[in-house]
Amino acid sequence: MSRRVVRQSKFRHVFGHPVKADQMYEDIRVSKVTCDSSFCAVNPKFVAIIVESGGGGAFMVLPLAKTGRVDKNHPLVTGHTAPVLDIDWCPHNDNVIASASEDTTVMVWQIPDYVPMRNITEPVVTLEGHSKRVSIISWHPTARNVLLSAGCDNLVILWNVGTGEMLLALDDMHTDLIYNVGWNRNGSLLVTTCKDKKVRIIDPRKQQVVAEKDKPHDGVRPIRAIFMADGKIFTTGFSKMSERQLALWDLNNFEEPIALQEMDTSNGVLLPFYDADSSIVYLCGKGDSSIRYFEITDEAPYVHYLNTYSSKEPQRGMGFMPKRGLDVSKCEIARFFKLHERKCEPIVMTVPRKSDLFQDDLYPDTPGPEPALEADEWLSGKDAEPILISLRDGYVPIKNRELKVVKKNILDNKPPPGPRRTHSTCDPNVSRPALEEVLEEIRALKETVQAHEKRISDLENKLCQFTNGTD
Repeated sequence: MSRRVVRQSKFRHVFGHPVKADQMYEDIRVSKVTCDSSFCAVNPKFVAIIVESGGGGAFMVLPLAKTGRVDKNHPLVTGHTAPVLDIDWCPHNDNVIASASEDTTVMVWQIPDYVPMRNITEPVVTLEGHSKRVSIISWHPTARNVLLSAGCDNLVILWNVGTGEMLLALDDMHTDLIYNVGWNRNGSLLVTTCKDKKVRIIDPRKQQVVAEKDKPHDGVRPIRAIFMADGKIFTTGFSKMSERQLALWDLNNFEEPIALQEMDTSNGVLLPFYDADSSIVYLCGKGDSSIRYFEITDEAPYVHYLNTYSSKEPQRGMGFMPKRGLDVSKCEIARFFKLHERKCEPIVMTVPRKSDLFQDDLYPDTPGPEPALEADEWLSGKDAEPILISLRDGYVPIKNRELKVVKKNILDNKPPPGPRRTHSTCDPNVSRPALEEVLEEIRALKETVQAHEKRISDLENKLCQFTNGTD
């Protein structure tokens, strides 16, 4: 008889459990906007949640320690004139968050370490370049102040938040609505999914598609794609029979997936969350009440099912804590922030260990808060891996660092090369009748101004007569 050998993995016994009731965030009116965004963003200092608000769009920012019932008058971040669709914390500054909205703008906000007395209404910078609603934003993983936005105008824009200027616009690459955009580990490539059923690998600085896969999943529902640390692509989608699928792709052979699994028949789009340190992908479906997780390895069958965390309540959205925000003393390898209709519930994923010592195998060095590049270095073609930190002694968040925006003065720009045009030089293409028409309008305006000046003078004389008592 052949004996079945169980696959060796330190993550086979990962299990999730919710926190106690007093550690939840209660009485939050989570947004009801129909959008496949996660509606929640977290970092080692704050949890931010997109909420319902009248007369515009808003999101709420809570210090992680401020659990329990949230005051109904708790200040919001309000500045958008239409609902907020996506939010994302800056990976290099825990007090800076970006928001995207239906009002076509992206705003970047500085959040103080203390709870403000009133709503935050003034962003540090407003980025305007989209013509339709903006549903996706994502910070560059290694370059300071580089932010990506994607809108319903099928346009992807890269911004330098430090100057408020547009760096790049990828405008002829997508023929339909963009579903999601993700960076690779060093920020040199993008992966995008689109309503035209294509997954594209894009070099943003060369502004070209370097690889493309048509119909990675046959169904008509939205597809999601993310980069793995080794450059592979992980996708979620639907089959022709509306069964939810996951797939793993090698860019060296983009024709066929190296792994494909069918899961269930549900309508919710699967949102993938990836932990590069443990090589685990967590799948959270909107409207689901479970989180499935899989380990990705270098050997067939590549994608290994680990377990499912199940609960009774469906999730409206989900936040995923960066590794440096976890409690290493409790062998915590992931923490989710599950949004209900009126509350936010942290869910902790742990690996049971008997020892209280630091577990080196669970916590390799992880990306820290320092950027590896400046925006102009990245734009010029440089790449750099994330600067790693050790979690052996735990991570202490850095104090509030102010985001300084230095807008370039257009008056300081040098004039373009070539002959300078003086004011007296006329365009030879302008016809004589058109010129006379402009001159006639100028004369008419001058006469109107003179008439108004005469009228003002008459009224002032009349006012003098009243004050002198002569009238």
